[in-house]
Amino acid sequence: MRTVVHKEDIVRGLGELGLRSGDVVLVHSSLSSFGYVKGGADAVIEALLDAVGPEGTVMVPTLTGSPEDSPENPPVLDVVNTPCWTGTVPETLRRRPGAVRSGHPTHSVAAVGPRAHELICGHERSPTPCGPESPYGRLMRWGGKVIFLGVDLRCNTCFHGIEEEVGAPYVLQERPVKARVVWPDGRVETVPVYIHRWGTPRDYPRAEPILLGEGAMRIGRIGKATVRVVDAKMMRRIMKPILERDPYFWVRRAR
Repeated sequence: MRTVVHKEDIVRGLGELGLRSGDVVLVHSSLSSFGYVKGGADAVIEALLDAVGPEGTVMVPTLTGSPEDSPENPPVLDVVNTPCWTGTVPETLRRRPGAVRSGHPTHSVAAVGPRAHELICGHERSPTPCGPESPYGRLMRWGGKVIFLGVDLRCNTCFHGIEEEVGAPYVLQERPVKARVVWPDGRVETVPVYIHRWGTPRDYPRAEPILLGEGAMRIGRIGKATVRVVDAKMMRRIMKPILERDPYFWVRRAR
């Protein structure tokens, strides 16, 4: 028999894992991991919005970068029309009425809620994709939560932000790119930004026992999906000193 998951199951499971009204959350997800969700991606999004309430904000990564991006081949983001490659839930949320999307040419996010505009404002001018003045950096400073629905820490974009913050040498390309952003009103803006260097293997799940031991992460199940909820501020406080001591903590094969 197939596992059927309802919106109410997701709301209840997230509450049991510590999600509260008013929370600001970044959600990494695999829709298929639940089993069969009645209502599909829309039901997952509605559950997330119900869990954080009218004062909360839900954000998803709507990434578009590729290994081909470089100063010679700068990325282009059409905020309305460029699809993301991060899954069904993010692609559905970014198309949702009332959602807003940031203008970063490789690491954009989409968000719904009262703090959505504050989260995404100026992302296209962030010197690095996930740094302190990006939505990812703001989430960590604000004490938001990172939710992993059926995926593990390999998806944790905030870890890139910590790498960027400590200046890990394998993260960014050596020269900035002159990327282009096509805004919803048709205006085209050229933005000079540093973008990621691809190809360095990470072992982000290595942080899981540390976060669990410090009380920064809770793990449970909803349907067939393993769900992780991480306190983003604690995560940064715990992991940043580790990377400052050893920038290759997640990249042992790079030694």
